[in-house]
Amino acid sequence: MTWLSAHRWVAGFTSAEPTQGNASVDSWAAPDSEQSEPFSQPTASSRLPIRLAARAASSAVGVVRDPRMIGVLRAGPRVGVFLTRAVRANRSLDDADAVGAVRPTPGLALQAYLDEVLIALFHHPDLVPRADDYSPAAADLTRTRELFAARGWLDSPTDYHRDPDPPDDHRSSDEHALGLRYEHTTFTSGWEPDPEEPGRDRWLRHEANATVHAWVARAPGSGQRSWLVCAHGFGMGANPFVDLRAFRTPQLQRRGVNVVIPVLPLHGPRASGRVRGEDLMTIDLVDSMHGIAQATWDLRRTIRWLRATQGAERIGVIGYSLGGLVAALVASLEEDLSCVIAGIPVVDLPGLFRRHSGPHVGRLAEEHGVLGPVADDVHRVVSPLAMACKVPSERRYIFAGLADQMSTFDQARRLWLHWGRPTMAPYAGGHVGFFWSGAVKGLVDQAVADSLSA
Repeated sequence: MTWLSAHRWVAGFTSAEPTQGNASVDSWAAPDSEQSEPFSQPTASSRLPIRLAARAASSAVGVVRDPRMIGVLRAGPRVGVFLTRAVRANRSLDDADAVGAVRPTPGLALQAYLDEVLIALFHHPDLVPRADDYSPAAADLTRTRELFAARGWLDSPTDYHRDPDPPDDHRSSDEHALGLRYEHTTFTSGWEPDPEEPGRDRWLRHEANATVHAWVARAPGSGQRSWLVCAHGFGMGANPFVDLRAFRTPQLQRRGVNVVIPVLPLHGPRASGRVRGEDLMTIDLVDSMHGIAQATWDLRRTIRWLRATQGAERIGVIGYSLGGLVAALVASLEEDLSCVIAGIPVVDLPGLFRRHSGPHVGRLAEEHGVLGPVADDVHRVVSPLAMACKVPSERRYIFAGLADQMSTFDQARRLWLHWGRPTMAPYAGGHVGFFWSGAVKGLVDQAVADSLSA
């Protein structure tokens, strides 16, 4: 899936506090104190209806206070606000910005509503950041910013990224998933935070994350030299069939293009949290920065492997949502890519967190400085908006949903402007609507034909 899954930060998108346990219900519903008249003493059977009624009332209160229910109830009004603002914004768009024009239709409203409902359903009260999570997260950000400034990485973000060597320990096994044949390839990532970076020890405790897993699907016949390296979205990476289908692998294979999908850090077999990707997107924004940096390294290491051992002659990169951010970063660091396709891309993680954080989390984050300018500075080293794209402008491609309520169209538009207004396919839909969009299919087909065809 490319939409945001439940994790500690997303859980704070609404203002609701975590629901409290109902351990005290029985204590007031069935008191143990003696009664003045012995025959009025409630029996166990007589207390049962009272207990059931109390528990039902407590459950009803819990449902009302559950941030998931609150989010669902707010979905409609939020869509209404979005459409109203979009109509107003259309009036001020000039010809150059008309790419972002929104035409309100019932179908567009429905897709925006589905995005809002999906976001709401992923909010879990047990995953709200604790009050004592904010101070250490803010301290890590401050120390990281000081280190980055001293190293010159804030002024030159590309210098933060080292050039990887191709892996020398890759192993592959032939597998299949519901009729799709692929190779499950693994190799050592080799990426670590700088020894002086805050959060380094915490990051390295994710032992499974040290191994890169990748799904490799080769085009029929020998001598196919074109490859598309795919960066999946948040919460994906656990099901090869879903991942391969999401990137339309069979169609690419028929066009003579090999596909490789490296699993992003802390996803799928690399995960260590309760939810896939959970530890990548917590209140500790240093962790999210490390995750994006390692993902970028892993894709570049995959590219070096393809060139060194697989005879690759033409390599393009594509990414969805969070993977769109990774693909855009790879295109800012890696030489000689044939094309880059950024789909429904996130380009500003702190900004995305600010958008989705509810009043309660937002207030605490602001008080502690977790989501302010310091977070923006630290994330400059993983922001494609702070770097120049190395892929020629005619081979840069972007697609984005006009009704996207998750990564939002504005994030894609900022990348489009930064990249010099390359080919872009806006579609009338939400975050996951791209899969059914003819405009998106046409854009990807064009990129493949122009950049990866022999």
